[in-house]
Amino acid sequence: MDLAASLDRIVALLEQGRAADAEHAARIARMQFPAAAEAARLHGAALLRLERPAEARGAFESAIALAPHAFEAHVNLGSALLACGDAEGAERALLHALALAPGHPAVLNGLGNARRARGDLAGAREAYAAVTRVAPHYAPAWLNLAGVELDEGAAAAAEAHARQAQMLAPGADAALLLGHALAAQGRIEEAEAVYAAGCARAPQDARLAYQVGLMAEERRDLARAAAAYEQVLRIDPDHGQALGQLAFVKRSRCDWQGLDALSRRLRDHVAAGRPGVSPFAFLAEDSTPAEQLACARLLSQGVERAAAPQRARLGFAHARRAPGAPPRVGFLANGFGEHATALLTAAFFEHLRDTGVEFHLFATSRDDGGALRRRLRAAAHALHEVAALPAFEVARRVHAAGIEILLDLDGYCGGGMPGVFALRPAPLQVNWLAYPGTMGAGFIDYAIADRCVLPDALRPHFSEAVAYLPRCYQPSDPTRAVPAPPPRAQLGLPDTGMVYVCFNNAFKLNPRSFARMCAVLRAVPDAALWLLSGADGADDRLRAAARAQGVDPARLVFAAKRPHLEYLALYRHADLFLDTETYNAHTTASDAIWAGCPVLTRPGGTFAARVAASLNHHLGLDRLNAAGDEAFVDTAVRLGRDAAARAALRAELAERRAASGLFNMAAYARDFATLLRAMAERRRAGLPPADLG
Repeated sequence: MDLAASLDRIVALLEQGRAADAEHAARIARMQFPAAAEAARLHGAALLRLERPAEARGAFESAIALAPHAFEAHVNLGSALLACGDAEGAERALLHALALAPGHPAVLNGLGNARRARGDLAGAREAYAAVTRVAPHYAPAWLNLAGVELDEGAAAAAEAHARQAQMLAPGADAALLLGHALAAQGRIEEAEAVYAAGCARAPQDARLAYQVGLMAEERRDLARAAAAYEQVLRIDPDHGQALGQLAFVKRSRCDWQGLDALSRRLRDHVAAGRPGVSPFAFLAEDSTPAEQLACARLLSQGVERAAAPQRARLGFAHARRAPGAPPRVGFLANGFGEHATALLTAAFFEHLRDTGVEFHLFATSRDDGGALRRRLRAAAHALHEVAALPAFEVARRVHAAGIEILLDLDGYCGGGMPGVFALRPAPLQVNWLAYPGTMGAGFIDYAIADRCVLPDALRPHFSEAVAYLPRCYQPSDPTRAVPAPPPRAQLGLPDTGMVYVCFNNAFKLNPRSFARMCAVLRAVPDAALWLLSGADGADDRLRAAARAQGVDPARLVFAAKRPHLEYLALYRHADLFLDTETYNAHTTASDAIWAGCPVLTRPGGTFAARVAASLNHHLGLDRLNAAGDEAFVDTAVRLGRDAAARAALRAELAERRAASGLFNMAAYARDFATLLRAMAERRRAGLPPADLG
């Protein structure tokens, strides 16, 4: 076979997707025709498709040595270098190719890819835009242009260019980008429709089905979300993100059928070191502290890899403040509005200002115009509006503000931005408050906790140094006045009898916690169980579960969500809060105690399972921290049968609430400021993070 025929055969094999056969044929052709540059180039192309980039690089370099002016080999070399992780080398190769073939679309597109991988988003956008000018029908450039604009936070421009790409090449990639651009603008229903249409055209593309699930979940259409995640898992049974979200959605619907098997799959996925499972969703599983750390590490490693080019490009330097100077502190959160985060922190921030700490709030959610946002703005030295900005721009603003200690109030919860912290805009970075677990991340130096919520047995499973407060780690707002509630009958409660309450979100309920509640109800026949109404048939499933446990479903009363003060008022009709596990009441427990309702909990082995116990401990009511399920049920039944004991407990709670310091935010702020200063002084002395307090 002559050279031309050999080359034609290799090209045909590549076009048929037979990369291994093409690699074999190209290797033979190179032995037969050692001076043939094209044989070497095609060999490299086959190797690249086989995901052997280092070998492909050698083949392309051989091709260039034989034909240094053939720009295609320089383009291919750029692709191989990019696959090897050498974005700078790829950019050099592509600039050489551009000199040989000015304005060539494939060269410019490859140059954009190299610049994007290097973190040069502006340069990448310039290269992609140049392609659209010289070759307006070249669909990959429109796709890439839309992608880099999304990276930059320019969602409207990304939408326009994704629509152009979809018109030229209506495939899965265009549908994904268009959907992402719409979702970034808050146009959730439109985004879901685009993803669903993409699914119809490409039913085996798990990416599109997964996005349909996310959008349905965002709209609280949990049945549709579950169906979408199940479709993803039929396509790809090891899709970690879909596994985690399906389990979380099933918990949110109180759909416990098949949940044990799904949970085992999740834990096996994490144990195998496969990424994708949301650490936040994983907290609701019956997982160990070691498993939670492993799950968090898998995600944080991906975050760090994605941030590495931008981190190198930004190259933030951090000057050391003078010893004794007040620390300049930043708090980054999605919840600086009508949200649990603001409800917990508003009074704390008002007192923190009196401690001499200069603090800045970075709000990643838009200003809702509410009273809490106004309180926070008035309390802080500055409130920075950073909603809808990309991670690198948020990081720039944090760094420009000279923040010495940056606290992450979201972690891996919804709306969190771990990518900001992976860029290291502050020399000290801290995990606090919303995410009840370890971040498992090298870019987080400290976690703030207390010794009840994070005891010695749990300490080895936190990657951060731990800064211990001498009080409960969770602040609260003691300025709230609890109003009088509507009459019991108006709320669906019986006129008399014991009222047990659990206003935890439905995903925190599980068969074990609910069986415990039903055991209490069976032993206290005149009692009602007051629950927060769930989504998508959750209430009916709980009624059916109660019937299966021998409890009349009519004894379950469901409360709709209400404005915060109206919700607090409901606790005046509640006698005892029955907590859940493996994920406790957190803000909800604090709310119940503040409103005068005692909380009965069973402390578990993880941070998320010990928050209510910490509140009780620091309140001085450790006897409400049951040692096991039997003790939990016995305590709840005893109180349910003894009205005098209930009244005495409620009176004791009121006294301890006033005297214990649990709600003393001036003292809390002083203790918190002491920890911040200790962190800062260690760094100023050249010392690494270490456990404090």
